[in-house]
Parts: sequence; C-alpha cells; structure tokens
Amino acid sequence: QVQLVESGGGLVQAGGSLRLSCAASGRTFSRYHGAWFRQAPGQEREFVARLNWGGATVYTNSVKGRFTISRDNAKNAMHLQMSSLKPEDTAVYYCAVGTFGGEHRSGYDYWGQGTQVTVSS
Repeated sequence: QVQLVESGGGLVQAGGSLRLSCAASGRTFSRYHGAWFRQAPGQEREFVARLNWGGATVYTNSVKGRFTISRDNAKNAMHLQMSSLKPEDTAVYYCAVGTFGGEHRSGYDYWGQGTQVTVSS
C-alpha cells in the first residue's frame, strides 16, 4: 500500500504560480510511475503530467511549457510546478502512482485525496 497526500493548492491570480507537492508513505515510492491528474466541476478527471520511474516526462498539450513535474525519491515526494496559470487550470489536482503508468487513470493504483487550485481572472 502507498498513501499519498497532496498539498500546495490555493487561490492565485491568472499569470501566477503554484507548486503542488505529493508526499508518499508506505511501499517504496521509487518503484512506481507517478502522475498528476485534475478534475474540474462537471468534468471527467483528466491527465496533466506523468513521470516514469526512469525519469521520462509527458505533459498534456494544454500545460506544456507552463507545468513541470518532478520527483524526489529520497524524500518520497513528487511535485508539480505550475506557472503562467490560467482560469481554465482551475480544478482539483490529484497525484497518483502505479505500476503501469501511462496517461489513463487505470494505469495508477494509488491516489491522493486532491488539492483545490483556483485561478482567478
């Protein structure tokens, strides 16, 4: 079992930045692929970024050049640095880890509870 806890969400003006963190406990974090997803009200949970255990990253098109995913295996932590935020980035952000990975929710076995990000115009 892996327990994940997100932090760092909040209210920010458009153009601002936030850094989300995901603290992991339980089984060895470094063995898993990691990702961030987000869910806006009334919408499906969508893929944002992923970072596999080897270090390769993939981003959804809408956040390329603005968001950066990273992980610190020594501290069992994963981060999402978000810059140039837009109102359409408003959502609950979830971190996830899993053995399969990829860009679909089914590739991830463990999820955090989510952290709210609100971007005002």
